[in-house]
Amino acid sequence: MNKLSILGIFVADLAFFGKIPKVGETILGKEFVVGPGGKGSNQSVAAGKAGASVEFITKIGNDDYGKMALNTYRETNVGIKNVFESNDHSTGVAAILLDKETGNNAISVVPGAAGALTIADIDNAKDTIINSSIFLTQLEAPMDVVCYALKMAKENNVTTILNPAPAAKLDKEIFPLIDYFTPNETEASFYIDGEINTVEDAKKYATQILDLGIKNTLITLGEKGVYFANKNANHFEPSLDLQNKVVDTSGAGDAFNGAFATALCEGKSVNEAIKFANCYAGISTTRIGTANSMPSREEIDKIL
Repeated sequence: MNKLSILGIFVADLAFFGKIPKVGETILGKEFVVGPGGKGSNQSVAAGKAGASVEFITKIGNDDYGKMALNTYRETNVGIKNVFESNDHSTGVAAILLDKETGNNAISVVPGAAGALTIADIDNAKDTIINSSIFLTQLEAPMDVVCYALKMAKENNVTTILNPAPAAKLDKEIFPLIDYFTPNETEASFYIDGEINTVEDAKKYATQILDLGIKNTLITLGEKGVYFANKNANHFEPSLDLQNKVVDTSGAGDAFNGAFATALCEGKSVNEAIKFANCYAGISTTRIGTANSMPSREEIDKIL
């Protein structure tokens, strides 16, 4: 089986359920849950549960939240040889405010140990990266580390996926290193001279994204679906109607990216991989949580 490597952060998600307060407002919440989170971590768990042979590259603290991370990976078939432990930093945390009525969320992330990832850590993970067929990362880890890892992957002919979340300024020479660029509509809008809200917007502005030097772009449009484009082709994949109510959209983008990378590792065509990832992400929104909401491979195969 082709291997997948993912660089990113683990944080403990502290989720508060109830109305999302306005600035200066205090409200009484309804529920509180602690679980595993962080985009790279969620994507690794999604890939592990979707059937990939996946190794996660990150840094955690030597504390209870760090133990939660390791337990999560053991339970979800995620390789941990490049999960580095730090005695100098505590494991990161994220405060998530979630409105159960609408599924909307607001999130503040403190990366902790994962924010202390270094280029030396990437050098230590070099064997894992260069022996992968796909390398996936996001922009929650330190920017110099992410760029260094993308260069390492590309120089060794590894297919790269960048999920530009949270959206941040990238140097011009980074864009040509990206085989698949997977922003949501808000993140995509950061990189263009305009705003993407609809499928028509995605079609209109995808060329601007490709003109940066990126080979393929997939713009995820929430409940509308996904728009894919490269210089030769484009494709819109509508969301699946899963009959179940959307209860929590946090982690849906991570579910999509982990599943998309898994499908590419299995040699699926881009359109097949999008369909697979779309279905995977759709199911995740019908459950509470991020890593905890990721479906199993059996569930996806049954629907597809």
